[in-house]
Amino acid sequence: MKWRLTARFLLSILSIVVIVIFVNTAIFIGLMVYQQFNKFNDATADTEEIFVREFQQYIDVNSGQSSVRKEGLQQLHQRNAWIQLLDANGQVIDAYFAPENALSHYAPIDLIQVYKYEEYEAGTTVYVGSKDNISYLIGIKGSGVSRLVVHLSAASILQLIGKYGLLIVIADLLVATLVGWLFGRTLTKPLYAMIERIQHLKNHKHMPIKVPKGLYRPVFENLSEVSSELAAHEQERKRLEMMREEWISNVSHDMKTPLASIRGYAELLNERGLSLNEQTEYAQIIEKQSLHMQDLLDDLNLTMRLRHQQLPLTLTEVNIVQFMREIVIDTLNTPPYEQANIDFDATADVIVHSIDEHFMRRAVVNFLYNAILHNPPDVCVHVLVDANTITIADNGHGISAEDLTHIFERYYRGTNTEQKQGTGLGTAIARDIIEAHGGTVSITSEEQKGTTVTIQLHKVSEK
Repeated sequence: MKWRLTARFLLSILSIVVIVIFVNTAIFIGLMVYQQFNKFNDATADTEEIFVREFQQYIDVNSGQSSVRKEGLQQLHQRNAWIQLLDANGQVIDAYFAPENALSHYAPIDLIQVYKYEEYEAGTTVYVGSKDNISYLIGIKGSGVSRLVVHLSAASILQLIGKYGLLIVIADLLVATLVGWLFGRTLTKPLYAMIERIQHLKNHKHMPIKVPKGLYRPVFENLSEVSSELAAHEQERKRLEMMREEWISNVSHDMKTPLASIRGYAELLNERGLSLNEQTEYAQIIEKQSLHMQDLLDDLNLTMRLRHQQLPLTLTEVNIVQFMREIVIDTLNTPPYEQANIDFDATADVIVHSIDEHFMRRAVVNFLYNAILHNPPDVCVHVLVDANTITIADNGHGISAEDLTHIFERYYRGTNTEQKQGTGLGTAIARDIIEAHGGTVSITSEEQKGTTVTIQLHKVSEK
């Protein structure tokens, strides 16, 4: 994969180089044609050549004598130019503004020499014109026009291209290959590392990596974050799976115990010779174990409905003070909790909330029973209703910091409880019921000092 990416990158670089060479060649040829075309179109423009050719209108030729008119002299002066008039033999017969080193007689070779090269002052271009049998030379200083004489041969051009063109192309390709390879390593190395990182994620390998600097830094940072999140989710999944298996094991054990009792006492009931009292006792035990199993199944059903947010609430306006007072009274009237020490207090006589009495009672009773069951018999429980909060506080054993972090998790059973008859779902169910009402619940605790449960409800009405 690594070399395949590098090869593709090199191929793209070489393709670009070849295309650029052809494009540059086409542009160069096009510019040359365009330049020649413009030169051809500029034949009618006001150039120095046109000025020299049209200057004959200012030359008068009479009986072999020639002279330049005043207008012509003004034109020469404006263009910083000079003129020499020659007869048919090349002899200078008249001159205006000519330099001191100008020739007085021009042979044909002299005319060619002066026309092609700068033979006089630097920056002076000489032009040749004629009228009748009179020839004239006009030199213009500082015109900005220079003549470049190039000797070219078609055969020599083709020979040069044939000799060096292939070498130039090969050199260009080698340079492009070298540069492309260097840049390809820089670009494909992080891509290979990125692909390798993704393969590690696919194989559930969440090892930390060093984030490189440069263009791909955000990509590697995002991959590191994804890896961390996946590692955390995987650990959470394993933990929940382990807790679920442990919970299933506990529930299976809890189901087996009442089932064994029911089966055993049912077999005893089938025996003859049992007294009426024994039959009644066995039937009561079977009923008790059946009710325990029913509660267990109800908890399973309720926790699944809460998990999928399918709990139907029947909300009514309830005086939460009276509601909590009745729960405390009912608890004290229950035989196992008749000796419990529960204090109740409220900041107002009437505090109205919109709640589902059945489910809210289930949640509050869970926290209240936990405060009594998981503490010594002399524990003191204080219940306070204040505006939009319900507080249940005790001075019992407290909860360890480790257990407190898992207190609301399903399938979790604390280490400080000796009560094994529960399903491990009560606290989680209570929390979900309160949240279904739009409220929140929090638990604070310190070992050997007690636990406080705070239930936060919606805004209330006080009277």
